[in-house]
Amino acid sequence: MPDTDQFLSIYLSEIGVHTPVSIPCSEQEPTVASEVITETNLSDPKTLNALSVQASDCRLCGLAETRNKVVFGVGNPHADVVFIGEAPGKDEDIKGEPFVGHAGQLLDRMLSGIGLDREQVYIMNTIKCCPPNNRDPRVEEVQACKLWFEQQLDILQPKVICLLGRVAAQTVLQTDATLGSLRGHWHDYNGIPIWVTYHPAYLLRSPKQKQHSWQDLLTLSGKFH
Repeated sequence: MPDTDQFLSIYLSEIGVHTPVSIPCSEQEPTVASEVITETNLSDPKTLNALSVQASDCRLCGLAETRNKVVFGVGNPHADVVFIGEAPGKDEDIKGEPFVGHAGQLLDRMLSGIGLDREQVYIMNTIKCCPPNNRDPRVEEVQACKLWFEQQLDILQPKVICLLGRVAAQTVLQTDATLGSLRGHWHDYNGIPIWVTYHPAYLLRSPKQKQHSWQDLLTLSGKFH
């Protein structure tokens, strides 16, 4: 078995996928880390770093009183795909980076399974500050954070967006539909195709859904590979 196939076989076993599935192949060269923008030109609002600096002092909602750090986003600003979760958690609030801790580690393994890593995608949340006690974001918090969220996506202009979990899906798609009804169908955000799947934290609690998550990822990867 080739090394790549062996790695993916081990990965699938780790996340709980035990039935044979097809693995997407791509002849495209991987995105290199040198493509990541590093400038912090505050006179140019059309760079992610400039927007991140502006967002770091945000006090548009009450979460500014309880947060440790604004969790803006991480990854390649030229990424084809953007992954969006609901909100930072405790670990993210401390580190200032989205999807760290156990859920972030699972997300990394999920990305590896379709030939990606954090330097090739962009990862963010619907809001930039951690809600107390890991509660869902409130309507006024989401509305306040739209200032940053919409500008961020306007700069990124990805080929596809993947929404992770019910709250992210309902927030971005502005619906109260269930996650089950939103999965398996393509949606639209300002002309950008949107795919919905489970949040990694949910998969840690409900490992039986990992097989369905893997199928979601295969469909997603076919959109940009």
